[in-house]
This record gives sequence, structure tokens and C-alpha cells, in this order.
Amino acid sequence: MITTGETVSLKHETQKNISLYINGEFTSAASGKTIKNMNPFTNEQINEVAEGQSDDIDKAVAAAREAFDHGPWKTMKLKDRMAYIYRIADLIDEEIEKIAYLEALDTGLPISQTRNMVSRASENFRFYARMVESRLVGDAYQVDDEFINYTIHSPVGVAGLITPWNAPFMLETWKVAPALATGNTVVLKPAELSPLSANLLAEVIHKAELPKGVFNVVHGYGETAGDALVRHPDVQLISFTGETTTGSTIIKNSADTLKSCSMELGGKSPIIVFDDADFERALDACVWGIYSFNGERCTANSRLFLQEGIQEKFIEALKIRVASIKVGDPLDARTEVGPLIDKGHYTKVKGYLDVAKEEGADVITANIPTQFARGNFVAPTLILNAENHMRVAQEEIFGPVLTVMTFKDEEEVIKLANDIDYGLAGYVWTNDIKRGHRVAHKVEAGMLWVNAQNVRDLRTPFGGSKSSGIGREGGHYGFDFYTELKVIHVSIEEHRIQQFGKK
Repeated sequence: MITTGETVSLKHETQKNISLYINGEFTSAASGKTIKNMNPFTNEQINEVAEGQSDDIDKAVAAAREAFDHGPWKTMKLKDRMAYIYRIADLIDEEIEKIAYLEALDTGLPISQTRNMVSRASENFRFYARMVESRLVGDAYQVDDEFINYTIHSPVGVAGLITPWNAPFMLETWKVAPALATGNTVVLKPAELSPLSANLLAEVIHKAELPKGVFNVVHGYGETAGDALVRHPDVQLISFTGETTTGSTIIKNSADTLKSCSMELGGKSPIIVFDDADFERALDACVWGIYSFNGERCTANSRLFLQEGIQEKFIEALKIRVASIKVGDPLDARTEVGPLIDKGHYTKVKGYLDVAKEEGADVITANIPTQFARGNFVAPTLILNAENHMRVAQEEIFGPVLTVMTFKDEEEVIKLANDIDYGLAGYVWTNDIKRGHRVAHKVEAGMLWVNAQNVRDLRTPFGGSKSSGIGREGGHYGFDFYTELKVIHVSIEEHRIQQFGKK
């Protein structure tokens, strides 16, 4: 845990301005411009961040390209490259409390939750080191006694990684770890709203002494720095996590240079609770799944479907639980819901509460205590008597807001769950395990949990369908994105070759 003295030291450190990290050096933006980084709890300025633009992206990509084409990274022995990856993990472990503090300060996420996320970040590096060592393998195909054909995985080149402001450090490492472990070089464009932990990741990797240019960070806005990265001809891959409209734009803008794209986009995930479900466990999972991380989670179970026989009891229990959630200072270990990321997002989420009332639903929310009036707080909220066609049931709110609906039977709820543009995740609660499997098979989503909350297994693929994304990362599935599969044909016999033009 962080002591009082350490907190004072960290507060002083966060006042330092944040630089770009290009070719192994921390540097100002070419334009000299900066972005004000605001505290979502107080709406006061934390520090300033170098605003990278196209010139800075050009420098970062040139460094990454040089490091890939002429540096030792992709050609060094596997054990040597993995030693760097394990070293990064060890250095992250040394900074867990610091990163957790910075993440809570920067995003408004409760520190008890950022601490758990950061502890997972180092495992991302260790996991992908182990995966490359054990699972980055090819196949061999023998053709009689004439040929042996085999496949190998080669790093693709420069990977452009664009990450969101929710859970930034964990999601940055989720992309950086497999990209580096497979031999690519990286240009990371973090979200401009949460730059603190991305800067610390650069400091960690700098301390690990990776070859210059292998890892670069360019802070800036998506419309400038992000777009320049997407359009750059020397970038082969774009991995993006964020909202669907931006993802669609990225795919369009990367088309001219034929980039591979991996898109993890928005969600409006259903949680389906049947009458026979374990009541208390389903209640726990439902509340945690939407109100943890301030509701700013792509896999949040934001649409609750209750079977009619259980609806009254479950809704009454929800009201009691939601009213008891502790809202407050994200740096207070007791806080369960903190402020939203910024004023713009706060306004958007609050606007949906008005939309719900206009559409005829009932909104149950609470007043925020006056001592927190400066922050971007939306109290944990229930929207009752909703219908699936309403905007609040169809559009991603991305806040601590649960839309509640009911259903009669299995057939109806599958239809309701699938009647939406999104398809990222889903949750099914029933003690009829056959029904659990049936419903999970029929719900249109990339990931389903049966009688479980959102527990990730790094070995499994992560991604969605429909408007929730394209591609899969996680486990060995990410190798399809971060490596190029090459086939080598080797003749082992004097096989016949047709002789054109020979007399």
C-alpha cells in the first residue's frame, strides 16, 4: 500500500509534464504544443502532455522502421528477446502501487480496482513470452519423397497500437506485449485523456533497455496523431480498442496502404437471468458487471433481461444494492464508483438519463454528495420499464447505468438479446446447464459467460461480432495478427521439372 509520504511524492511527480518517447529518448512534440491533462475528480489540471502530430508520428515510425529493418530485435535469438519481455514484467511489478495510483488519479477509476488491473499487466508480458516460447510453431507437410513443406511465423513490421482511456495501462500492455514478443516494433498512441500510465510504461521499457526504436509512444489526439499513424505507409498493423464509429473510420483510412486491422469496439452486452438462476450469485455478478470500472467497460452487462417469474424480487434487490454502492474519491480504497473520465463524457451519460425519461422509462438514480460536486459523477443508475427498441437499450452509454427489461421464455430472450447492432459479450444465468449452453450458442456475441461474471482467461480469444469488432486477440489467436505466416517449400528429391524450350 502507498504511504502518506509516498502519496506526497507521487503528487509532486504527476505535476511534471509528459513527453513523447521516440527512438529511446523522451522528447517534446515538434510543434511545442501541449494538452492539458485534467483530474476527473476535481476537474483541476494535473499536468501538461506533449501533443504529438504528424511530424512526430513520422519520426516515431521512422525509428520503429529502422529498428525493425536494421536493428537486432527481430533477428536476435528467442531467449534473448524473451529476456527483455520478462524484464519488463519484473519492472512493472516493482511499480504496481505507483501505476495504480496514477491510473486512479488520471481516469477516476477506484484505486482498489486499478490495483487489480495493474497486477494483471505484468502477467500480459510473461504470458506472451511463454506463448511465443511454446506455441509460436509451424506445421510440416511431406509430399511423398519429393518435398517437405513447412510454415514459419515472421514478425510483420511496425505495429501501430491505439488504446482507450478506460483501464489504459492494462489494455496498453495487452497489445504491446504480443507485438513485442513476436518481434515487431511498436508505435503506441495512447488516449489523450489518460496519459499518465502510458508515460510510466515508456519509463519502464526505457529502464529495461530495449534497443532504440523498438518501442515508441506518441501522445496526441486521435484526429491528428492517431490518423497519421493509421495512414502511414510504413506501418503494417493497426490494433485499436475504442468506440465503433472511430473503428470504422480507421478501417477506411488504412485501406489505401492495405494494413491489417484488429478492432475491439463497443458493446451493449446482455445479461440474461432465468427464474431458476442462483439468485444471489446472479445479483452479485449483475451489479459488479455494470457498476465496476464506473460502468466504463466495453464488456459491461448493460442490458439486463429478467424472466418474468423473478423480475419483482430481483428488481427490489437491485434497488437496495445499487443504493448502497459507495460513490466517492477514486483514491479512497473504500470507493466502488468514481467520477467519469471527463466533462464531455459526463454530459453524454447524463443526457441518456433524460433520453430514458423522454422514451417513457423510469430512472432511479441518486444525488451526488455536495463534497464531490466538482467531479464528473453519475450515480449508479437503474432504468426500469424499458423496452428493447429504446435508445437506452440499443446505444452504448458507457457509464454506471443498467437498463432492465423482462422476457417470458428462452425463445423470446434470444430474439431480444440479438436485436441490436453490437455483439461483444453476453452473460447467461440458469441452473439448467443444457439451457445455458443452448442460449450461449444462440446469442450473437464473441464471448459468452454462463453462470459467471467477466473473468478473462488469457489463453482464449477476445473479440466481438457485428458492430463490436473484427478479429481476435488473446492466446495464440493473436499470432494470426501479429505475425505473417510464411510457407517454405523444400525439394528433397530430383523431382521432374518441365523443360520449356529445350530441344
